[in-house]
Amino acid sequence: MGNRFVITVTAENSDEGEPLIDEAVGEIQRIESLLTTFSENSQTNQINKNVGIKAVKVELEVFELIERAQRISELTDGAFDLSYGSLDKKFWNFDKLMTELPDPETAKAKVRLINFKNIVLDKSICSVFLKEKGMRIGFGGIGKGYAADRAANLLKSKGVKSGIVNASGDLITWGNQPNGEPWTISLAHPDLPTKAFSKLNISNLAVATSGNYEKFVVIDGKKYSHTINPKTGYPVSGIKSVSIICPIAELADALATPVTIMGVEAGINLINQLNSVECVIIDDNNYVYKSNNVKID
Repeated sequence: MGNRFVITVTAENSDEGEPLIDEAVGEIQRIESLLTTFSENSQTNQINKNVGIKAVKVELEVFELIERAQRISELTDGAFDLSYGSLDKKFWNFDKLMTELPDPETAKAKVRLINFKNIVLDKSICSVFLKEKGMRIGFGGIGKGYAADRAANLLKSKGVKSGIVNASGDLITWGNQPNGEPWTISLAHPDLPTKAFSKLNISNLAVATSGNYEKFVVIDGKKYSHTINPKTGYPVSGIKSVSIICPIAELADALATPVTIMGVEAGINLINQLNSVECVIIDDNNYVYKSNNVKID
């Protein structure tokens, strides 16, 4: 899925644990085959190929994932949007050749096709239709969280009492460590991504982080992250990282980027209104903001 998955399970021995991990890997690969944009036959590419032409019937699990994504788009006023796949990646490449930002009108024009309201769902026949030519959808903002959840659920159904599925830093945990203690998760320091700025003791929870250290450019001394605000067409600034903590990896994955786009005040206000969802935000001045119920070491 373009991400490195690390799976940890508690088991009596490797002969018992390794086949279970293999099954979890198989589940992740199955989901990748449905959602990837790198396979002509994936459901995502079938939807994108028929943009503006016809609705495409999809697997029920893909349809329901899109339904949930659309609800998050509504909740975040479009800060999360599956049609983010419409973004011209050649325009926003964030490589060494990018030495200046476009003018505001050009930037806004480049994101004109990003509009979740033009993703039309028909539950009666399980179909998806993209209304406007040039649109594309992609699951980069939710897919790895969904895959982590599915792998964890499969392992739990096989009797695995505790473990972690880690999708490139976005992870879900269940149960406790063999010594009975909760799992200990480190939150990366946005200025030193290989170092931890804090630790969380969690069990039966997921954590996902969006950070400006992942991909960025520096123009005139200012750092611009690869996260684009779909309303302005400009990279977001003001926040270095957002970590979401909740029981579902899919939801944590899907909320981390939109909270970054929304900004500290609006993002914290949103999270404080959601049941069983918490967040930790680090702004450009390294000030740490926490939602109501977060306790970090």
